[in-house]
Amino acid sequence: MHIPKGGSQTIELLDFEEALALSGQSGGYDSEKWLYVPDFYTEYRYILGTRGKDPLICIGVNPSTAAPDDLDNTLKSVARIAAANGYDSWIMFNVYAQRATRPDDMDRELNSRLHRENMRAFAYILETVSRGGAVPAIWAAWGAVIEKRAYLPGCVRDMVELGERYGARWLRAGKLSVKGHPHHPLYLKKDEKTVEFDIRGYLAAL
Repeated sequence: MHIPKGGSQTIELLDFEEALALSGQSGGYDSEKWLYVPDFYTEYRYILGTRGKDPLICIGVNPSTAAPDDLDNTLKSVARIAAANGYDSWIMFNVYAQRATRPDDMDRELNSRLHRENMRAFAYILETVSRGGAVPAIWAAWGAVIEKRAYLPGCVRDMVELGERYGARWLRAGKLSVKGHPHHPLYLKKDEKTVEFDIRGYLAAL
């Protein structure tokens, strides 16, 4: 369980570029295998994933307790589904970077700086994948939790705009909810196939 100590506006926050430059220096994990930014456990997380040329980029709402070599059940499911769909790696990214096991504990109001740095992290992922010769594959996997805060759909819209610069494909796995939300990774079959997701149509209906 991770309950924020307070609003993210009250914590010391590394900019994404600063956190990326320090990544791999903690020595607590194999940096040849893992991409972890920041590379220590704190109140926020920009990126957690495995390194490869063609990752499945899974998008949740906000990070919880997972870390390299200490994945929660959600991340274990993400890894299995990425492998089942032929990807050589996976990246867990989030609409909002604040760590909170219970979404009800998230910031009530958007922390603009945290969001800005999170989008810089997303742009880094897209650029890295594109530079490696792959088309970014983005798996929308946030479920109904996207309704928890009024600012979250706007964050997704910013991600869609960034994705379009790199020709990103949006995917989903499993059935949509009654309200059209893409399925959360938990409780999906381990070999569930991803399919195209109309992210623009989805956002228009939110």
